[in-house]
Amino acid sequence: MPIKLLPIRICLGRTVLSLAMVWGGVAFSASDYDTLIKLAQQRYGANAAKTAVELQQLIASSRSLSEIDKLKRINEFINRKFQFVDDSVLWKQADYWATPLEMMGKSAGDCEDFAIIKYTALKDIGVSTDKLRLSYVKAKIGGVNSNVSQAHMVLTYYAEPDAEPLILDNLITEIRPASRRPDLTPVFSFNHEGVFAGSGVKPSASIDRLSRWKDVLLRMQADGIDYKE
Repeated sequence: MPIKLLPIRICLGRTVLSLAMVWGGVAFSASDYDTLIKLAQQRYGANAAKTAVELQQLIASSRSLSEIDKLKRINEFINRKFQFVDDSVLWKQADYWATPLEMMGKSAGDCEDFAIIKYTALKDIGVSTDKLRLSYVKAKIGGVNSNVSQAHMVLTYYAEPDAEPLILDNLITEIRPASRRPDLTPVFSFNHEGVFAGSGVKPSASIDRLSRWKDVLLRMQADGIDYKE
């Protein structure tokens, strides 16, 4: 049965196409960015197109950096460039997962949107998606001793399959290892391979169980973006 996700609200100031093409990993080639820029201009105007150009230029200028520096540049750019706005305000829905193009169009998103655009950008910059997971967590509100928690999503990076992950978060721009984020309790994570339970190194379920993630990828593909390994 599909995994049931609670609406994610913690991100504070926060027909059928062939799925085989999609699950191999999401990436934009140079021509894809040309398409992305054109679509941004057509659908959302000059500001969205400018953001797409800036991201394209950042990726092109960062390919020779170390992976840690790639993480820092993408995380800082995305956190600085986009505002947090709750789905109920931005999309008039309780929980909507936006494509990177949609996020550029709105200049805003909530935590899953930040995680998704970081995931795609890091794939484009040369970081293997085997090392990246979109991680669904519970975040404590008001400090680590708080009993109040809310659903949240971050991007996690694993240098090795069994390594301690680094956390790329829209709440705290400093990239920290998981041990320095005691406010976050992992629930599950996912990438193109499947769904991971806890800190497991192998998927425990198929990606087919995450309908929102599949929907995001299919909407991106419908925009004419070619997905590469």
